Amino acid sequence: MKNYTQKTVEDFDKPLLCYLGDTALSVNFGEQIDPKLIAQVHAFDSAFNKLNLVGVIETVPTYRAITIFFDPLIIDLEELETSVMHLASNHFVARSVGRVWEVPVTYGDGFGTDLKDVAARLAMTENDLIEAHTAPLYLVAMVGFLPGFSYLSGLDPILSVPRLSEPRAKIPSSSISIGGSQTAIGSLEGPSGWHVIGRTPIRPFELERTPPFLFKPGDRVKFRSISAREWLILDENSARGSLILDSVEE
Repeated sequence: MKNYTQKTVEDFDKPLLCYLGDTALSVNFGEQIDPKLIAQVHAFDSAFNKLNLVGVIETVPTYRAITIFFDPLIIDLEELETSVMHLASNHFVARSVGRVWEVPVTYGDGFGTDLKDVAARLAMTENDLIEAHTAPLYLVAMVGFLPGFSYLSGLDPILSVPRLSEPRAKIPSSSISIGGSQTAIGSLEGPSGWHVIGRTPIRPFELERTPPFLFKPGDRVKFRSISAREWLILDENSARGSLILDSVEE
């Protein structure tokens, strides 16, 4: 197998292919977090899945790469490589894909234990921080770490703050957090070195739900600040499976 290196989005026709054992292939398009690169990754992922290659099990897109899981007893690896490189030679027009979600969040007051400290560190009031965090329309860049954990791109640079020097053993499920230049929607209770600024009553991952993952790469998210009282009501609805999220327009 030939290796092709690429440093920037402009070199999209020359990805780096790397086998991960004998059942997965990583297709790397760059080395940085960049909105254009994320859009290219999602465009490639969408186009590749439309090929419906027999033997391909699933694809997992990230900020800069896609992992293709396959059955080596079914698909010819040379055919897979050829299909990947041929498809990657096309320059896709980046466009919005997926759904648009309005996600309710209660900030601070027992729901976001780090809101006060982050605001102080950024020399902002808590309200200003909340306004800045709810202003953008975020892109779900990738899902991973924990089932349904959604990494979002589009955080205002003024809200960038280093991760905790000592990660916590666990934070609540569905926490909204900031880590470096990223923000995220948590899923299950688990460890984290990110700053928790709020919590949503939405459950991004429910094993018995169809589909179990609520957010997908390419979806977009708009946060809406809600009161603690409203959170409790929506959480009850979410537990019953009767909570319906609203869509928003760009």
